[in-house]
Amino acid sequence: MLSQEKSRSDTTIDPEDVARFDRLAAQWWDKDGPMQALHKFNPVRIACLREVLGRHFPAADAPRDWRSAQALQGLTILDIGCGAGILSEPLARLGASMTAIDPAVRNIEAARHHAAKAGLGIDYRCASAEDLVSEGAIFDVVLAMEVIEHVSDVGNFLRQAGAMVRPGGLLVAATLNRTLKSFALAIVGAEYLLGWVPRGTHKWRQFITPQELAKELRASGLHIKNETGVAFDPLTGKWQLSHDMDVNYIMVASRPE
Repeated sequence: MLSQEKSRSDTTIDPEDVARFDRLAAQWWDKDGPMQALHKFNPVRIACLREVLGRHFPAADAPRDWRSAQALQGLTILDIGCGAGILSEPLARLGASMTAIDPAVRNIEAARHHAAKAGLGIDYRCASAEDLVSEGAIFDVVLAMEVIEHVSDVGNFLRQAGAMVRPGGLLVAATLNRTLKSFALAIVGAEYLLGWVPRGTHKWRQFITPQELAKELRASGLHIKNETGVAFDPLTGKWQLSHDMDVNYIMVASRPE
């Protein structure tokens, strides 16, 4: 497919978004920098994945202890749109065999550098979903976390991502709902009033409703397993799982055996 050095007409990558995130590569790991919101969001993502994956995949024909320090031991996971590895690293520490891809060259350079300092063996590649599909790559789990709202063709992207989920495996997607509430909170509030993320990070028209996402996942041969909202609690200053899917939400889909 393509990285920043090459292009193709059928790519799902949005070059404008790739360039925007590439410029921020050196600041991805700064918890007080432009990615501060993602750092605060990360704990709830990790907790959700730890439980969902731990409960879904048995370990040696026995229930997996999803609370353990090696809850994801033996699982092969692909993190699409990994940035500089904010999510990939914690999952690797939980025992997963991580492959992580991003089309932004400097993001991957920053990810490799940070992982090397941490002593983590993550397979980082400057690539896209199409690249790995063309190689015939298959994984237990494919993650599309906070990336769907940044691609140029959602349907094609999900077909590519879904094609890499093995029978019995999972695709987990986290994204933003297209509602007036999400416009007010995720764009006006987060970008312009609170400054949680750089202005222009999101385009409301690229947000996708849960109904639209579920339809595309089913068209890719996947079955919807569960879904949940993720909401910010101003009293604790933390993100938590919620019944409210009006802004942020996570959807889990499985490929039949």
